[in-house]
Amino acid sequence: MSNILWKSLVVSPAVLGATLLVSATAIAAPNKTTVVSPAAQAGVTEVTQQPEILAQTTIDQVNRYSNEGNQNNSQSQVTSVSQFSDVQPTDWAFQALQSLVERYGCIAGYPNATYRGNRALTRYEFAAGLNACLDRVNELIATATADLVTKQDLATLQRLQEEFSAELATLRGRVDSLEARTAELEANQFSTTTKLVGEAIFAVSDAFGGNTGDANNTVFQNRVRLDLQTSFTGRDILHTRLAAGNAQAFSVVGNGGVGINGGVGNSAEGTQTFQVGAGTGNNSVSIDRLTYEAPIGPAQVYLAASGGRHSHYAAVNNPYFFDQTDGGNGALSAFASESPIYRIGGGAGIALNLPLGQGGGILGNSSITAGYLASDANNPGLSQGLTNGDYAALGQLNFSVGDRVALAATYVHAYNGAGGNLFDSGTASNVNTALGARPFAVGTEQSNTLQNAGSSNSYGVSAAFRPSNKLSVSGFVSYHDVTGGGIGDDYEAWSYGAGVALADFGKQGNVLGFFAGAQPYSFNRTGLAPGVVGNDIPYQFEGFYKYRVSDNISVTPGVIWLTSPGQNSANDDAIIGTLRTTFSF
Repeated sequence: MSNILWKSLVVSPAVLGATLLVSATAIAAPNKTTVVSPAAQAGVTEVTQQPEILAQTTIDQVNRYSNEGNQNNSQSQVTSVSQFSDVQPTDWAFQALQSLVERYGCIAGYPNATYRGNRALTRYEFAAGLNACLDRVNELIATATADLVTKQDLATLQRLQEEFSAELATLRGRVDSLEARTAELEANQFSTTTKLVGEAIFAVSDAFGGNTGDANNTVFQNRVRLDLQTSFTGRDILHTRLAAGNAQAFSVVGNGGVGINGGVGNSAEGTQTFQVGAGTGNNSVSIDRLTYEAPIGPAQVYLAASGGRHSHYAAVNNPYFFDQTDGGNGALSAFASESPIYRIGGGAGIALNLPLGQGGGILGNSSITAGYLASDANNPGLSQGLTNGDYAALGQLNFSVGDRVALAATYVHAYNGAGGNLFDSGTASNVNTALGARPFAVGTEQSNTLQNAGSSNSYGVSAAFRPSNKLSVSGFVSYHDVTGGGIGDDYEAWSYGAGVALADFGKQGNVLGFFAGAQPYSFNRTGLAPGVVGNDIPYQFEGFYKYRVSDNISVTPGVIWLTSPGQNSANDDAIIGTLRTTFSF
């Protein structure tokens, strides 16, 4: 390091003394390392400090130290000050520089014939440069050329060496400490390719209002995810995520005192994000995501062996509400988190994102997304497998205007077997077996249930607008045309919603969010069980405030208000209150 630092020195011994006074306060301070959470796709800026990143920063410092002076910053020895294109005779330090170049030969320049004399200089750099100059003087003396060194220069250099002895000792100590820390990290690191990212959610929640309030008690629920993120090239990522939890959704009850759909099943209205992907509900551990993402040419390829979701690879366009597929830092409810169209199907499959333009022009900020996920890809049975079982194929066109406006048009074609559900996310992990709940994450029974095998064509649009860094407005609309093989299986479903998020509200990292919309619903369906006949729109209103306690802890109180549960205005409104605490590490 001292070699490259000295090569940036531009002053003679006399000028060095003046520089000493100017640089007295320019002592380097330790860096604080931060990392941006993975919610970039959602437009959420989460800053967290993590030990593994600090470790990586230390290694990066060593790499910079060992590579300093290489590549574009490499310097070469010069024999005349006139070789510098940016040094003029009128410069105040010209004579000093000329003396150091032509008398002592201890000044170097950059390959483009520049010296960059205005570069900032710290006391540590100054001390290292002075030490290099002394080495050069000793070399001249040893080679019987001492006549080039005057007594005045020697006296000045000796005085400066004594004054900077403390800085030289400190610099040596810092390098020794850095080398020791690096050796310890390399000896004890978890993995050279893998880091662990975790999330633990504690939530106290209760449901109020009429029969729904009477049928539910206050609960304390949890969900934990440990994600092993492995990169082999620095541009790819393998997710191996373990999950466990005991969370389950509340039972929304109608005026008859039974499930709002005549006891047939329970609606997914009001289901919260931490109640999705909680396993069997008894804190048993399972692998809920095994995916690999890597660039191939201009395309970004996504492979899912298990637990694949459309929202893993497709732009959701719902900043601050969406958090990496039902994470613990966005909206409370699964409905407010993302458009229901992304919850059609899931499992194993492949997807890719391909840019359509290379900057400029009407296609410069556009891309196309395509994906295929199968829920029963691992099952070799009849009407199962990768292509014969439940599946969903997605196509999406994305367009953005800078970092302020994002638009997407989405199409999904899906197939579901008999007894399946449209918005099932490819998993039954949110089933409340005690209540006979159907395995879906959002919407009513009327919009979800396929009594016989059938296919669906779904169309959706989503948009996000950020007029400022502290305000975001987003929304979606989706339409679903279902064709089934039995009575009542040909139907249409709709859903829409919009939200406003205020970032850094009250404190940096906090988010105040409001979301309102219509849960997926369907009118005038026939063939369903008695009582499943509601033709009212089931609206949902949600408000939450995420308070960031620290870089790794956030507390989110919020309320979810459901009107016309089960598409029936005769049923009492339901209100769900939650206090969610999220630990990220």
